[in-house]
Amino acid sequence: MSTLATLPLSTLPLAAGWAVHVRWLHRCLSTARRDPLTGLVTRDGFTRRATTLLKDPRAVVVLADVDKFKQINDHFGHAAGDALLKATADRLAHYVGRAGVAGRLGGDEFAAVLIDAHGAAADMLTLLHGVLARPVDGQDPDVHTTVSLGWVRAADFPADDLSALLRRADEAMYAAKQARSGTRRAGLGRLFATIAGRRSGRTGTRSDRPVRVAV
Repeated sequence: MSTLATLPLSTLPLAAGWAVHVRWLHRCLSTARRDPLTGLVTRDGFTRRATTLLKDPRAVVVLADVDKFKQINDHFGHAAGDALLKATADRLAHYVGRAGVAGRLGGDEFAAVLIDAHGAAADMLTLLHGVLARPVDGQDPDVHTTVSLGWVRAADFPADDLSALLRRADEAMYAAKQARSGTRRAGLGRLFATIAGRRSGRTGTRSDRPVRVAV
């Protein structure tokens, strides 16, 4: 067999090894973008996917915060708290579906972008609020709480980027938490000067001075 004929054969082991290495790198990168507790994408992964989804005028941005989470940890232990976060993440991801994205922003706070194909976001999120309040399977029935949801339609604020929409959803979520109403849709009005959607007093806040946002 000639040298030219054997040359491609000699490169096969190298090519196969490189392919395995690339797959390994891909798995490492995917793992790095996943929250180890819940399996949801982390903030960076969420931002990438959410930014793409916001090109769809039917996109809805949701911010979810577990109510009284510290009390669960204090009364039942951190293992119970972790189980509650995992259940919340699983249920949120199920309702968002493959067409959307759900991520854990940190602690007991989650964000999602879903595609509201039928204009029924309010009804769906009301239903989701009830699902999120169910006891955690395999845990003490008392290991449960509610989750406050704030949401905003991207089409209502076409000039807003993801960060601004998260701020609006965050304000709506806080209003829902204060009113114990479960869910709240963001409306027109002012936002507060924040970084990455953080209100005054929360991690990442720059200022509590209200700022006018063009709508």
